[in-house]
Amino acid sequence: MSSEQRPLAERLAAVRERIASACQRAGREPAAVTLIGVSKTWPLADLQNAVAAGVTDLGENYVQEAVDKIQQWQGPAPVWHFIGPLQSNKTRPVAEHFDWVHSIDRLKIAQRLADQRPAEKTPLNVCIQINISQDPAKAGLHPDEVLAFADQLSEIDRLRLAGLMAIPAADLNDTELRRQFDQLKSLSDTLIQHHPEATALSMGMSADFEIAIESGATHVRVGSAIFGQRHYAQTSAG
Repeated sequence: MSSEQRPLAERLAAVRERIASACQRAGREPAAVTLIGVSKTWPLADLQNAVAAGVTDLGENYVQEAVDKIQQWQGPAPVWHFIGPLQSNKTRPVAEHFDWVHSIDRLKIAQRLADQRPAEKTPLNVCIQINISQDPAKAGLHPDEVLAFADQLSEIDRLRLAGLMAIPAADLNDTELRRQFDQLKSLSDTLIQHHPEATALSMGMSADFEIAIESGATHVRVGSAIFGQRHYAQTSAG
């Protein structure tokens, strides 16, 4: 292993230890939690180092930056998750290149993704984004809207309703974070009663993924704890 790879591999090992500890506290198996390495703004070489170190899933926020990386990828490909806001004029490249979309809160976007999903690909996994903090600055549905929206989404061919996603408001204390994550888990349990296949619960990032796991997260989106601090001046629009 090169010296360039070693620090990332060490950070990744530390994250996996934290996941395992959180699972132990919650009486869960670490294999029940999918770690998504959030790789926005990082160059392709860092993503390939992460995959070489054992990351199986990568999450991107910016459409053109992500598509460039996917098209240039060499070797075994990770599972690609689109986790950012998605405009209607950017749905085609996402439908063509990604395996998951975590940020669905409009039927128009969902239908465009379905219509643009290549026939040779498996159905696109989609998560409904919930505005769990009811923050007017954030995207996502109100919790009361979820079941009706899920019923409509599940009828769209070429999509697979996978579950729920949320990004709580920033700067919440641990008690409030846990309350909101628990609320999302309760909402997920209710959704599963109506749509048994929709078991994914995408919540938790670098600062709070342990609390999210203790509350039932199945997917955690971890960027800086794996890759380090980002340099946003290098980002591309998307």
